[in-house]
Amino acid sequence: MNFSLILVLSNLLATFYMIGLIWMVQIVHYPLFAKVGPEQFVGYQTSHQSLTSLVVGPPMLIELLSAVGLIWYRPAGITDWPVVTSLALLVIIWLSTMLIQVPCHEQLTRGFDASVHRWLVVSNWIRTAGWSLRGVLAVWMLASLIRHLSDV
Repeated sequence: MNFSLILVLSNLLATFYMIGLIWMVQIVHYPLFAKVGPEQFVGYQTSHQSLTSLVVGPPMLIELLSAVGLIWYRPAGITDWPVVTSLALLVIIWLSTMLIQVPCHEQLTRGFDASVHRWLVVSNWIRTAGWSLRGVLAVWMLASLIRHLSDV
C-alpha cells in the first residue's frame, strides 16, 4: 500500500470517527449537561473533561497529521482544493475547540451556568459543521484517488 493511500485512508477514518462523535455530542451529550443536578455537576464536568480527552485526543492527532501530510504528499489524482479546504476546516475546528469550547468547559468546572452551557451548545455547531464538511471532502478525495488509480 502506498504512503499517499495510507494518508487518505487515515484522514478519512479519523474524520469519520470524529463526525460520529461530534454529532452524538451535539445532539445528545451537551444538551444533557442541563439535566445533571447542581450538586453533582462540578464532579460530572471534571470527569467529562478528563475522559473526553482520552476519546478525542488520538483521532484528532491522526486527523491533523494526515491532513498536514496530504498537503506535502498529495496523491496524484487529487487536486489541491479539497486538501487545502479540508486542512483549513481542521484549523477552524481546532481554533473553535481551543478558543470557545475549552474555555466553556473550564467555566463549567466551577458550576453549571445556563448561559455558558447555551454558548457551548450553540458554538459547537462550528465543529459539527466543520467535521461534517471534512467528511464530504475526505470521501471526495478517496473517490478521486480511486478514479485515478483505475485510470492508470
